[in-house]
Amino acid sequence: MSNDHQEDIKQFLSLMENVDERMKGTFQNMHHGYPTETLVRFLKARDWNVQKAHKMLIDCLQWRIQNEIDNILAKPIIPTDLYRAVRDSQLVGLSGYSKEGLPVIAIGVGLSTYDKASVNYYVQSHIQMNEYRDRVVSPMATEKYGRHISTCLKVLDMTGLKLSALNQLKIMDYSSLPHFCRKEGSGSLHHSSNGTIDNCFSLDHTYHQQLYNYIKQQAKHMETSLPIKQGSVHVEFPEPDPEDTEIAETIESEFHRLAEQNGICNSLNGLKVNGD
Repeated sequence: MSNDHQEDIKQFLSLMENVDERMKGTFQNMHHGYPTETLVRFLKARDWNVQKAHKMLIDCLQWRIQNEIDNILAKPIIPTDLYRAVRDSQLVGLSGYSKEGLPVIAIGVGLSTYDKASVNYYVQSHIQMNEYRDRVVSPMATEKYGRHISTCLKVLDMTGLKLSALNQLKIMDYSSLPHFCRKEGSGSLHHSSNGTIDNCFSLDHTYHQQLYNYIKQQAKHMETSLPIKQGSVHVEFPEPDPEDTEIAETIESEFHRLAEQNGICNSLNGLKVNGD
Protein backbone atom coordinates (compact mmCIF):
# COMPACT_ATOMS: atom_id res chain seq x y z
CA MET A 1 0.00 0.00 0.00
CA SER A 2 1.40 3.40 -0.98
CA ASN A 3 2.36 6.12 1.48
CA ASP A 4 -0.47 8.27 0.16
CA HIS A 5 -2.96 5.54 1.02
CA GLN A 6 -1.47 5.20 4.49
CA GLU A 7 -2.05 8.91 5.02
CA ASP A 8 -5.63 8.54 3.78
CA ILE A 9 -6.22 5.79 6.33
CA LYS A 10 -4.77 7.90 9.15
CA GLN A 11 -6.97 10.83 8.17
CA PHE A 12 -10.03 8.57 8.04
CA LEU A 13 -9.22 7.07 11.46
CA SER A 14 -8.86 10.57 12.87
CA LEU A 15 -12.28 11.58 11.52
CA MET A 16 -13.89 8.49 13.06
CA GLU A 17 -12.55 9.41 16.49
CA ASN A 18 -14.91 12.39 16.49
CA VAL A 19 -18.17 10.47 15.98
CA ASP A 20 -20.57 10.00 18.90
CA GLU A 21 -20.68 6.90 21.11
CA ARG A 22 -23.68 5.34 19.36
CA MET A 23 -21.87 5.47 16.04
CA LYS A 24 -18.72 4.06 17.60
CA GLY A 25 -20.79 1.19 19.00
CA THR A 26 -22.43 0.25 15.71
CA PHE A 27 -19.08 0.69 13.94
CA GLN A 28 -17.61 -1.94 16.28
CA ASN A 29 -20.35 -4.32 15.15
CA MET A 30 -19.16 -3.70 11.61
CA HIS A 31 -15.40 -4.04 11.98
CA HIS A 32 -15.13 -6.82 14.64
CA GLY A 33 -11.69 -5.71 15.74
CA TYR A 34 -10.47 -4.74 12.27
CA PRO A 35 -11.30 -1.02 11.95
CA THR A 36 -8.48 -0.22 9.51
CA GLU A 37 -9.45 -2.99 7.11
CA THR A 38 -13.07 -1.82 7.23
CA LEU A 39 -12.09 1.76 6.48
CA VAL A 40 -10.02 0.56 3.53
CA ARG A 41 -13.15 -1.06 2.07
CA PHE A 42 -14.95 2.28 2.17
CA LEU A 43 -11.93 4.12 0.77
CA LYS A 44 -11.70 1.70 -2.14
CA ALA A 45 -15.42 2.14 -2.79
CA ARG A 46 -14.84 5.88 -3.16
CA ASP A 47 -11.54 5.76 -5.07
CA TRP A 48 -9.59 6.74 -1.95
CA ASN A 49 -11.41 10.04 -1.55
CA VAL A 50 -11.41 10.40 2.23
CA GLN A 51 -14.29 12.88 2.45
CA LYS A 52 -16.55 10.80 0.22
CA ALA A 53 -15.62 7.58 2.04
CA HIS A 54 -16.28 9.26 5.39
CA LYS A 55 -19.71 10.45 4.27
CA MET A 56 -20.51 6.98 2.94
CA LEU A 57 -19.59 5.36 6.26
CA ILE A 58 -21.45 7.95 8.36
CA ASP A 59 -24.57 7.45 6.23
CA CYS A 60 -24.21 3.71 6.74
CA LEU A 61 -23.84 4.05 10.52
CA GLN A 62 -26.82 6.40 10.74
CA TRP A 63 -28.92 3.92 8.76
CA ARG A 64 -27.89 1.10 11.11
CA ILE A 65 -28.84 3.15 14.16
CA GLN A 66 -32.16 4.39 12.77
CA ASN A 67 -33.23 0.86 11.80
CA GLU A 68 -31.75 -0.92 14.85
CA ILE A 69 -29.64 -3.18 12.66
CA ASP A 70 -27.41 -4.07 15.62
CA ASN A 71 -30.38 -5.92 17.14
CA ILE A 72 -31.78 -7.51 13.99
CA LEU A 73 -30.23 -10.88 14.84
CA ALA A 74 -32.50 -10.97 17.88
CA LYS A 75 -35.69 -10.65 15.84
CA PRO A 76 -36.64 -14.06 14.41
CA ILE A 77 -39.24 -14.46 11.70
CA ILE A 78 -41.97 -16.54 13.33
CA PRO A 79 -43.74 -18.88 13.19
CA THR A 80 -41.28 -21.35 11.68
CA ASP A 81 -43.65 -22.16 8.81
CA LEU A 82 -43.51 -18.52 7.73
CA TYR A 83 -39.72 -18.51 7.83
CA ARG A 84 -39.66 -21.75 5.84
CA ALA A 85 -41.87 -20.09 3.21
CA VAL A 86 -39.43 -17.17 3.04
CA ARG A 87 -36.49 -19.55 2.62
CA ASP A 88 -38.29 -21.54 -0.08
CA SER A 89 -38.94 -18.40 -2.13
CA GLN A 90 -35.77 -16.39 -1.37
CA LEU A 91 -33.07 -18.82 -2.42
CA VAL A 92 -29.85 -17.86 -0.67
CA GLY A 93 -27.50 -20.18 1.17
CA LEU A 94 -23.96 -20.87 2.32
CA SER A 95 -22.56 -23.54 0.01
CA GLY A 96 -19.11 -23.79 1.58
CA TYR A 97 -15.75 -22.03 1.48
CA SER A 98 -13.23 -21.27 -1.24
CA LYS A 99 -9.62 -22.46 -1.10
CA GLU A 100 -8.74 -19.10 0.44
CA GLY A 101 -11.37 -19.50 3.16
CA LEU A 102 -13.92 -17.06 1.75
CA PRO A 103 -17.56 -18.00 2.45
CA VAL A 104 -19.31 -18.99 -0.80
CA ILE A 105 -22.87 -17.68 -0.93
CA ALA A 106 -25.19 -19.25 -3.51
CA ILE A 107 -28.07 -17.12 -4.81
CA GLY A 108 -30.88 -18.82 -6.71
CA VAL A 109 -31.64 -16.03 -9.14
CA GLY A 110 -33.77 -18.03 -11.53
CA LEU A 111 -36.05 -19.85 -9.09
CA SER A 112 -36.55 -17.23 -6.35
CA THR A 113 -40.17 -16.08 -6.45
CA TYR A 114 -40.50 -13.72 -3.45
CA ASP A 115 -44.23 -14.43 -3.33
CA LYS A 116 -44.74 -16.22 0.00
CA ALA A 117 -44.51 -13.25 2.39
CA SER A 118 -44.52 -9.46 2.51
CA VAL A 119 -41.51 -7.58 1.21
CA ASN A 120 -40.60 -6.58 4.77
CA TYR A 121 -39.93 -10.21 5.69
CA TYR A 122 -37.65 -10.69 2.69
CA VAL A 123 -35.72 -7.52 3.52
CA GLN A 124 -35.44 -8.59 7.16
CA SER A 125 -34.16 -12.03 6.20
CA HIS A 126 -31.70 -10.57 3.69
CA ILE A 127 -30.20 -8.24 6.29
CA GLN A 128 -30.09 -11.02 8.89
CA MET A 129 -28.11 -13.29 6.58
CA ASN A 130 -25.67 -10.47 5.83
CA GLU A 131 -25.25 -9.64 9.52
CA TYR A 132 -24.82 -13.31 10.46
CA ARG A 133 -22.19 -13.66 7.74
CA ASP A 134 -20.31 -10.59 9.02
CA ARG A 135 -20.67 -11.23 12.76
CA VAL A 136 -20.44 -15.03 12.94
CA VAL A 137 -19.38 -16.74 9.70
CA SER A 138 -16.51 -14.42 8.72
CA PRO A 139 -14.96 -14.25 12.23
CA MET A 140 -15.06 -18.06 12.41
CA ALA A 141 -13.38 -18.27 9.00
CA THR A 142 -10.80 -15.72 10.14
CA GLU A 143 -9.94 -17.88 13.14
CA LYS A 144 -9.89 -21.11 11.12
CA TYR A 145 -7.74 -19.86 8.25
CA GLY A 146 -5.48 -17.62 10.31
CA ARG A 147 -6.03 -14.44 8.34
CA HIS A 148 -8.58 -11.65 8.29
CA ILE A 149 -11.59 -12.59 6.16
CA SER A 150 -14.24 -9.92 5.64
CA THR A 151 -15.44 -10.63 2.12
CA CYS A 152 -17.26 -13.49 0.47
CA LEU A 153 -17.86 -15.01 -2.94
CA LYS A 154 -21.37 -14.82 -4.37
CA VAL A 155 -22.34 -17.29 -7.07
CA LEU A 156 -25.53 -16.72 -9.03
CA ASP A 157 -27.43 -19.93 -9.76
CA MET A 158 -29.22 -19.19 -13.02
CA THR A 159 -31.29 -22.38 -13.02
CA GLY A 160 -34.67 -21.46 -14.50
CA LEU A 161 -33.37 -18.25 -16.05
CA LYS A 162 -32.47 -18.31 -19.74
CA LEU A 163 -29.32 -16.25 -19.93
CA SER A 164 -27.41 -17.76 -22.83
CA ALA A 165 -25.11 -14.75 -22.80
CA LEU A 166 -23.47 -16.19 -19.69
CA ASN A 167 -21.98 -18.91 -21.89
CA GLN A 168 -19.41 -16.29 -22.85
CA LEU A 169 -17.96 -16.35 -19.32
CA LYS A 170 -14.66 -18.19 -18.92
CA ILE A 171 -13.56 -19.96 -15.73
CA MET A 172 -10.05 -18.87 -14.73
CA ASP A 173 -9.53 -21.10 -11.67
CA TYR A 174 -11.75 -24.16 -12.03
CA SER A 175 -10.52 -25.83 -8.83
CA SER A 176 -11.69 -22.93 -6.68
CA LEU A 177 -15.32 -23.23 -7.78
CA PRO A 178 -17.91 -24.57 -5.34
CA HIS A 179 -19.39 -27.98 -6.08
CA PHE A 180 -22.51 -26.72 -7.81
CA CYS A 181 -20.52 -24.95 -10.54
CA ARG A 182 -18.63 -28.06 -11.62
CA LYS A 183 -19.71 -30.29 -14.45
CA GLU A 184 -20.15 -33.34 -12.24
CA GLY A 185 -22.50 -31.43 -9.94
CA SER A 186 -26.24 -31.33 -10.35
CA GLY A 187 -26.89 -27.69 -9.58
CA SER A 188 -26.84 -25.70 -6.37
CA LEU A 189 -30.15 -27.07 -5.24
CA HIS A 190 -28.98 -30.65 -4.85
CA HIS A 191 -25.53 -31.96 -4.02
CA SER A 192 -24.92 -35.45 -2.70
CA SER A 193 -21.88 -35.75 -0.45
CA ASN A 194 -22.49 -38.78 1.77
CA GLY A 195 -25.56 -40.29 0.21
CA THR A 196 -27.91 -37.54 1.36
CA ILE A 197 -29.41 -34.61 -0.49
CA ASP A 198 -27.96 -31.28 0.64
CA ASN A 199 -30.02 -28.26 -0.39
CA CYS A 200 -28.10 -25.16 0.68
CA PHE A 201 -31.21 -23.01 0.08
CA SER A 202 -33.44 -25.04 2.41
CA LEU A 203 -34.27 -24.17 6.00
CA ASP A 204 -33.22 -27.75 6.80
CA HIS A 205 -29.65 -27.07 5.65
CA THR A 206 -27.09 -26.86 8.46
CA TYR A 207 -26.31 -23.21 7.73
CA HIS A 208 -29.91 -22.04 7.91
CA GLN A 209 -30.60 -24.16 11.00
CA GLN A 210 -27.61 -22.58 12.75
CA LEU A 211 -28.65 -19.09 11.64
CA TYR A 212 -32.27 -19.50 12.74
CA ASN A 213 -31.31 -21.04 16.09
CA TYR A 214 -28.79 -18.25 16.65
CA ILE A 215 -31.44 -15.58 16.06
CA LYS A 216 -33.94 -17.27 18.37
CA GLN A 217 -31.27 -17.63 21.06
CA GLN A 218 -30.34 -13.96 20.78
CA ALA A 219 -34.02 -13.04 21.07
CA LYS A 220 -34.28 -15.01 24.32
CA HIS A 221 -31.28 -13.18 25.75
CA MET A 222 -32.77 -9.78 24.92
CA GLU A 223 -36.36 -10.51 25.97
CA THR A 224 -36.05 -12.84 28.95
CA SER A 225 -39.26 -11.52 30.51
CA LEU A 226 -41.23 -10.96 27.32
CA PRO A 227 -42.46 -13.33 24.62
CA ILE A 228 -40.83 -13.15 21.20
CA LYS A 229 -42.90 -10.77 19.09
CA GLN A 230 -44.42 -11.85 15.80
CA GLY A 231 -44.29 -9.52 12.81
CA SER A 232 -41.76 -8.23 10.31
CA VAL A 233 -39.10 -5.59 10.82
CA HIS A 234 -39.65 -2.46 8.73
CA VAL A 235 -36.41 -1.04 7.37
CA GLU A 236 -36.11 2.39 5.78
CA PHE A 237 -33.97 2.67 2.67
CA PRO A 238 -31.76 5.72 2.13
CA GLU A 239 -31.61 7.46 -1.21
CA PRO A 240 -28.98 5.74 -3.39
CA ASP A 241 -25.68 7.49 -4.00
CA PRO A 242 -25.64 9.01 -7.51
CA GLU A 243 -22.31 7.32 -8.27
CA ASP A 244 -23.68 3.89 -7.29
CA THR A 245 -26.83 4.50 -9.32
CA GLU A 246 -24.77 5.31 -12.40
CA ILE A 247 -22.75 2.11 -11.99
CA ALA A 248 -25.90 0.01 -11.56
CA GLU A 249 -27.50 1.59 -14.63
CA THR A 250 -24.38 0.86 -16.68
CA ILE A 251 -24.39 -2.80 -15.63
CA GLU A 252 -28.12 -3.07 -16.31
CA SER A 253 -27.69 -1.51 -19.74
CA GLU A 254 -24.88 -3.94 -20.55
CA PHE A 255 -27.04 -6.93 -19.57
CA HIS A 256 -29.78 -5.77 -21.91
CA ARG A 257 -27.29 -5.14 -24.71
CA LEU A 258 -25.97 -8.70 -24.37
CA ALA A 259 -29.52 -10.00 -24.27
CA GLU A 260 -30.39 -8.26 -27.52
CA GLN A 261 -27.29 -9.70 -29.18
CA ASN A 262 -28.29 -13.20 -28.12
CA GLY A 263 -32.00 -12.89 -28.81
CA ILE A 264 -33.16 -13.30 -25.21
CA CYS A 265 -34.84 -9.95 -24.66
CA ASN A 266 -37.97 -11.50 -23.15
CA SER A 267 -35.92 -13.30 -20.50
CA LEU A 268 -34.57 -10.02 -19.19
CA ASN A 269 -37.71 -7.91 -19.20
CA GLY A 270 -37.91 -6.08 -15.91
CA LEU A 271 -34.32 -6.83 -14.94
CA LYS A 272 -33.01 -4.30 -12.44
CA VAL A 273 -29.58 -4.08 -10.86
CA ASN A 274 -29.10 -2.70 -7.35
CA GLY A 275 -25.99 -1.84 -5.41
CA ASP A 276 -25.96 -4.77 -3.00
